[in-house]
Amino acid sequence: MKKRRILGGLGLGVVTAALVFAFYPASLDRNWIAPHARTPKVTFDGDLVVVEGVRNFRFPPDTAPSGLFETRQYDLRRLETLWYGLSVFHPDGWRGPAHGFFSFGFDDGTYVAISVEARKEVGEDYGVYRGMLRTFELIYIVGDERDLLFDRSVNRPDDVYLFPVAAPVHGIGDLFVSMLTEADRLGREPKWYNTLSANCTSLLRDHVNDVAPGMIPPTWRVVLPGYSDELMINLGLLQGSENLESARLRWRINERARVVGDTPEFSQAIRSE
Repeated sequence: MKKRRILGGLGLGVVTAALVFAFYPASLDRNWIAPHARTPKVTFDGDLVVVEGVRNFRFPPDTAPSGLFETRQYDLRRLETLWYGLSVFHPDGWRGPAHGFFSFGFDDGTYVAISVEARKEVGEDYGVYRGMLRTFELIYIVGDERDLLFDRSVNRPDDVYLFPVAAPVHGIGDLFVSMLTEADRLGREPKWYNTLSANCTSLLRDHVNDVAPGMIPPTWRVVLPGYSDELMINLGLLQGSENLESARLRWRINERARVVGDTPEFSQAIRSE
């Protein structure tokens, strides 16, 4: 009888803890790391979009990241291209762990990237398994393209790709608006990141399907983003008719990024062939 009461008490404790955990609310008020200190605030005025909190940081090795959050204006009528950035963490090993994001190009040669990330607190490190729990809030980084690409392609051991996406201009605009709307909403209504169901790539898929229903079907490749480029090839979402191997060779930007360096010509140079 005593043993049964102990087991019953333990079971009740586990259920109670699970319920508390399930309803534990996400927060905007934590001691965030500097690159995650601000969420974007977005204002739409017809075809013009003003984004407060566009991140323009740099991440030098062995030095704390630093930079500015800027206010920038974008004209939806000048949107021209969509690019899919993919940073593969362990290129010489299992390809699965990676980070995917979009970059939007305008007809004046400027670019802005949007990256879905786990929002980290000071002293907190990302972990795949921790990301399955309610450990990290969700943040959409709206950033200068050099912020999102230079460190990944030059200072880290990642293989970094920038693939041109085959999409109509009106669809690119709809996607841009969809992502900016959610970026702004998260500044008022925080949500949890989840490695399996709300990660960097699964939420990109959701935004694509929001503007083009059924475009990207359910697939394990959004949980293992390192294979998301293969998904793009299979779905015909990559410009041109290349196979996967030639596309990876053509659109890997590491060497081009190292040559051009952190200069105003960065975005044009990494797209040169």
